[in-house]
Amino acid sequence: MEEKKVIGYIRVSTIDQDTYKNRAEILELANQKNFGRVEFVEEKISGTKAWQDRKIGRVIAELQQGDVLIVPEISRLARSMLQILEMLEVLKKNGVDVYAVKGGWSLNGNIESKVLLLVFGMMAEIERDLISLRTKEGLAARRAMGVKLGRPSKPGKSRLDQHRTEIEQLLRNGSHKKFIAGRFFVTPGTLTNWLKKNKINIQPSCTHDKNNETFPLLKTLSRKKCIEKALFLHRIAQDKTG
Repeated sequence: MEEKKVIGYIRVSTIDQDTYKNRAEILELANQKNFGRVEFVEEKISGTKAWQDRKIGRVIAELQQGDVLIVPEISRLARSMLQILEMLEVLKKNGVDVYAVKGGWSLNGNIESKVLLLVFGMMAEIERDLISLRTKEGLAARRAMGVKLGRPSKPGKSRLDQHRTEIEQLLRNGSHKKFIAGRFFVTPGTLTNWLKKNKINIQPSCTHDKNNETFPLLKTLSRKKCIEKALFLHRIAQDKTG
């Protein structure tokens, strides 16, 4: 028959490094119960971390039916009653006996264990309610301060939407994006993002239409020449209509 495993678990803070007293108390209880050899597991970590991610999580996963876990006090398992209750329920389900030196508590399947788990369950429920209440109060306080809660709202329409036709025409005429952005009181970056969002990719036109006649510019003209020509023809058209 495999010898049962007896684990003495000690969690200390980074400040409290002395575990001698805890070890002595655990050994004294083990001797009183005739548990035999005790294997100690020490953990120097914050109790706020999820117990599954700590050493105690691995210990609980390895303990089997008939094994024993001894702690200096129940509160040393975790800082949250919710986590403590989760751990105790897993240990009970796996048939592991739990003893706490402080308070003389034991969870070994007797009536006292059932009452103790019931009390812990009630305390955990109270803790849940308190957490919920604190959360609601915190949200109410933030609302009172004018903080908008919830997911960020989706971006609305851009001020450039209503000028789309004019922007497209300016692009065809060879206007620079910086000029267009300034015309509509936005930054060049905003204009660029708006063009990408609306899938607008218009290259400057090198033609001028007058009385259904098209005068193509020479393909050898540079983009600058093309823009200058387009602006020149545009001014001529404005002078004649004026």
